[in-house]
Amino acid sequence: MPRDWRDSVDLTERQALVRRSIRDLCSAFDDEYWRERDRTATYPQEFVDRLAADGWLGMLIPEEYGGVGMSTSEAVVMMEEIAASGGGFAAPQAIHGGIYNSVPIVKYADERLKSELLPKVAAGEETIQAFGLTEPNAGSDSTAMETRARREGDEYVIDGEKVWISRVENSDYLVLMARTTPREEVEKRTRGISMILVDLEDAYADGLDIEQIPKTASRAVHSYQLYFDDVRVPTRNLIGEEGEGFYQVLDGLNEERLVIAAECLGLGETALESGIDYANEREVFGGPIGANQAIQHPLAEAYADLLAAKKVIYDAADRLDDLDRTEAGAEANVAKYLAAEAAFEAADAAVQTHGGFGVAREYDVERYLREARLTRLVPVTQQLALNYLGERVLGLPRSY
Repeated sequence: MPRDWRDSVDLTERQALVRRSIRDLCSAFDDEYWRERDRTATYPQEFVDRLAADGWLGMLIPEEYGGVGMSTSEAVVMMEEIAASGGGFAAPQAIHGGIYNSVPIVKYADERLKSELLPKVAAGEETIQAFGLTEPNAGSDSTAMETRARREGDEYVIDGEKVWISRVENSDYLVLMARTTPREEVEKRTRGISMILVDLEDAYADGLDIEQIPKTASRAVHSYQLYFDDVRVPTRNLIGEEGEGFYQVLDGLNEERLVIAAECLGLGETALESGIDYANEREVFGGPIGANQAIQHPLAEAYADLLAAKKVIYDAADRLDDLDRTEAGAEANVAKYLAAEAAFEAADAAVQTHGGFGVAREYDVERYLREARLTRLVPVTQQLALNYLGERVLGLPRSY
């Protein structure tokens, strides 16, 4: 079917170049490739290696460190296109960390760490795919984290657990969030949390154990529970200021949330495209099922919702640098909320259009539906996005 229905926003010359380049790259990885990655729960290493070799994992790294020096406005194009190529949510998630985990190093690390590490990441020689924030007793309430990094001479000694940490087995480094000052010893619960770069090869040798979490969505991108037992990391691996890590995370939250909204958008688009194709091809009672309004209307509604989400995402990405933190937070949370809802509705409509074949692996839409359900949960639930809007935009009382 024609793809111009997806090209519904005006792009800058640089965004258009990104779209053409990524479309061409993704064309080498067809539906069967992603279907097999999901069926066997196998990481798409060939796909990631191709992106790394072409420099895309360094797209947000400044040119002075060997990167491309692009911004969020180009990243949303890239991630939407990867998901819409048929890779769904799992495809951009396979590289998401590799791109965005370098950002806090660019912003906050000392010059020694930046000059040593960033050129290798930009060249695809080393990866920072993993980010360690969530814990068994600290999900959305990140300040309740219990993982501790205590100073001993020129080392941090790390103890604790992390959960739902993705791509650990495919990463050279982990950006770890840990308490360097106990919660009871700080005036504000957001203080005393630090960001530390962990060399995973050294950590495994020193007492880090990982355990894969079986799951049903985005099976190609594995998630793990991590156990730190007296793991030692040099204090020179501190990123930014000790005790200020929570604020460093917040600083990049809106950009990353917009990019994840773009990933949801691309997932919804590929699901909708599958539904449209099937509705045009499948004939029942002497004609294509797409002629029936019961089929046609849900697909049209999904298109309307995806288009609305797309306009919000691209507009916010273009204006992000001109917005204050609250305004940017509002835009990012609206974008993520709308995109996740639109992705789910599109995937659900595509499954319904396929009828019984909607749950057959060969048609992919069941995979899209599983992944679309996940987008309502990560990286923030829909309810927390609404909480932000209720409190920060509408001026309602804090509910949590």
